[in-house]
Amino acid sequence: MFDNLSDKLELVFKKLRGQGVMTEDNIKEALREVRLVLLEADVNFKVVKEFVEKVRERAVGTEVLKSLSPGQQVIKIVHDELVAMMGGGEDNSLDLAAKPPVAIMMVGLQGAGKTTSCGKLAKHLRSQRRRPLLVPADVYRPAAIEQLKTVGRQLAIDTFDSTADQDPVQICRDAIRYAELNGFDTVILDTAGRHQIDEYLMNELVRIRDEVSPREVLFVADAMTGQEAVNVASGFNDRLGVTGVVLTKLDGDAKGGAALSIRAVTGKPVKFVGLGEKLDALEVFHADRLVSRILGMGDVLTLVEKAHSVFDAGEAQRLQEKLKKNKFDLEDFRSQLQQMKKLGSLESIMGMIPGMGKMMKQMEGMQPPEKEMKRIEAIINSMTPKERANHTIINGSRRLRIAKGSGTTVQEVNQLLKRFVEAQKVVQQLQKMGPMGLMKGMRGMKGMGKGMFPF
Repeated sequence: MFDNLSDKLELVFKKLRGQGVMTEDNIKEALREVRLVLLEADVNFKVVKEFVEKVRERAVGTEVLKSLSPGQQVIKIVHDELVAMMGGGEDNSLDLAAKPPVAIMMVGLQGAGKTTSCGKLAKHLRSQRRRPLLVPADVYRPAAIEQLKTVGRQLAIDTFDSTADQDPVQICRDAIRYAELNGFDTVILDTAGRHQIDEYLMNELVRIRDEVSPREVLFVADAMTGQEAVNVASGFNDRLGVTGVVLTKLDGDAKGGAALSIRAVTGKPVKFVGLGEKLDALEVFHADRLVSRILGMGDVLTLVEKAHSVFDAGEAQRLQEKLKKNKFDLEDFRSQLQQMKKLGSLESIMGMIPGMGKMMKQMEGMQPPEKEMKRIEAIINSMTPKERANHTIINGSRRLRIAKGSGTTVQEVNQLLKRFVEAQKVVQQLQKMGPMGLMKGMRGMKGMGKGMFPF
């Protein structure tokens, strides 16, 4: 979502870094460009005005004008003020410190991803050792109840049994009672939405809020709708007293203005962000990490957290031993591909590593699309266990059989085997070179050209 914004800010920062001496005039010029970039990204006008003024006040002080690297100092101030604008440093954790069951009310317009977000949130809470209950209380949208029940089945999370002919307030009241009797400590209420705010909807939501007294009222905002999401959030907040925001579709291609504006306009913290359709694509929001991504500084902490949640420690140790003994085979290769898919796209992973996001853009054609990953996995799946353990036994007839079994060509099988051998050599070299060798190795791969990426 923030690629365009990142590219334009990088151009501004490049000029700043080249300034040996900073004056009030060139600081003013740089901030004028930053202001235009943010407005083009659909950030709220008042928010931009306040942001630029805060940066200007700090940038014309002695900390910049007398600094040995004034350009870098201005960039740091922009970073810090962006973090502050998005709520950095404040507590955005869920308030669950109450007698169970704790109610969480999810509100928002239709199409914002509210029902899916309910499932994602339930999965997140379960990972925190809570026992959530999903409650379908949207009796108006066709199949809304069945959709949440389907999500619950996919996640193996209990869903309260409701029907479209029931009163939504009664559904929520009965669900709380059911949770009390059956040991659920958290109740997630999926309420109705509309295409726009109307009085009937708001009155119903107010009645539900008054009936169940939720600890959290989370507004689910579609980041793709730009400033409209900010306006709608203000409307819900005025009537319901929203306690936090869940930003969905942050993996989309919108300008990103809503994500940057919504905290500053509503005064409510962003608590979670949705980064895809999959039910594990929900992240706790950290303003400093998102700003670092926008400014091309990476987000190593989130990457580490994701890796810890996905990779098995025992499997990692086993793989490490095999690498040391030069016994990394196609079975391990397939296993790593499957683990990588859980982390997300290669582009999103590389974007979290400082400097790698820009390198990925320069390495056009090298990042494998989803279908390429599936094709590679299909070829490996068509091999026998012996072939995966020892690729050198794969002769011409075996390659033909593997190609037919995977729906590919012999040439594609040959390419995969060739790249696997190359990858083995690279891994061996990087093992000897250590962590710094990894960075050098990645830079060296830059010139390999389109289609040469071994994975």
